[in-house]
Parts: sequence; C-alpha cells; structure tokens
Amino acid sequence: MDYMVGDELIEEFRDGIFALRTRRFGTVAEIMVKRLYDLDESGSLAFDKKDRHSNERIEVKFSTVMKENDDKIRDDNVIDQCRKANLANRAMKSSETNRYSFDCNIQQVKRKEFDLLYYGLFFADKIEVYKMTSDEVLDCPGYSDKQHRGNEGEGQFHLNESNIEYHRRNFLERVLTYADLYNLLEG
Repeated sequence: MDYMVGDELIEEFRDGIFALRTRRFGTVAEIMVKRLYDLDESGSLAFDKKDRHSNERIEVKFSTVMKENDDKIRDDNVIDQCRKANLANRAMKSSETNRYSFDCNIQQVKRKEFDLLYYGLFFADKIEVYKMTSDEVLDCPGYSDKQHRGNEGEGQFHLNESNIEYHRRNFLERVLTYADLYNLLEG
C-alpha cells in the first residue's frame, strides 16, 4: 500500500527516525541507500555497501537537520531548554536553510576506504541524498582530513546554512519524502 505525506503513520515513522541515535539511525540510512541503488552488503568493516555491478566500495553518512540552539543550558534555563528541545520545535524543513542556523557533521570519513560517498540530510519534510567520489571529498568546503588528534586519514566536513547550496548544486542525487522512504522500506 502506498502511503501519503500527512498520514499519521508517516508522521510517526518520521518522528521515530529523528528519535534514533547514532548507529541505529545510520543503519536506517544504509538500508535506504542499499535499496535505492540496489547495492550489496560490503562484507567488510571498512566500508558500508558494495555496488554489485561495478564493485565500487560505498560509504553512507547521513544526519538529521535540527535548528541550532541559540542559548546554552544554564542553571536558570535548564527546564526551558529541555522543553524546547523536542522535534516539533527543532526539526528544520528543507526550505528553511536560509532562515535558521544548523550544523550537520559528516564524520569518520575515511577516503581511502571507499570509492563513492552517499551522504545526506533528513529534514522535517524530506530527505536529500547527495553523492560524491572519494576524490571529490578533498575539494568539499570545510573538509578536514583530521577529525581527531592523531587520527590520520579520518576526516569530516559540515553541511550548514553557509554551504548547503553548494552541495545542492554539485552533489544532489535525489530527494525523497517520508512516504517515499516508508514505501521503499516496506517493499
């Protein structure tokens, strides 16, 4: 059955994705990319998926997009900050990237371990999927090949209000609604 955006089920599904933490969220993104591009499991801990036709090594990195908090948590505002931290207040729509500050860190990028990087953003209203080669990562605005002191070969870059249009112009592969994603994962 095909579901439409606005269905209570789809909203619950989207909210659940935003509630997932780190590895569990990453697994959802990996399954999405695997099904979108008909990929195989990698059979390796070094990269996430493998293209069954070209044998290219695929890495998958996604982030949820949340409006940046303007205020630090302090003794006098801790309750208020916790109340404002919910999905309804912070999840950002794809059309709001020039209205609010946000910072999505694409991290643990080990360029020598993959050929293609699928990365992207889960907005409140849709999912943007981007694709770049390992070599293109080097020219990504703000890319640093040192994520942590002493970690050579493991880098990161950020998607934020100052560079989102660069990524959209140069690397946007496709856009999905949450209904699209639900139907993809259900099938």
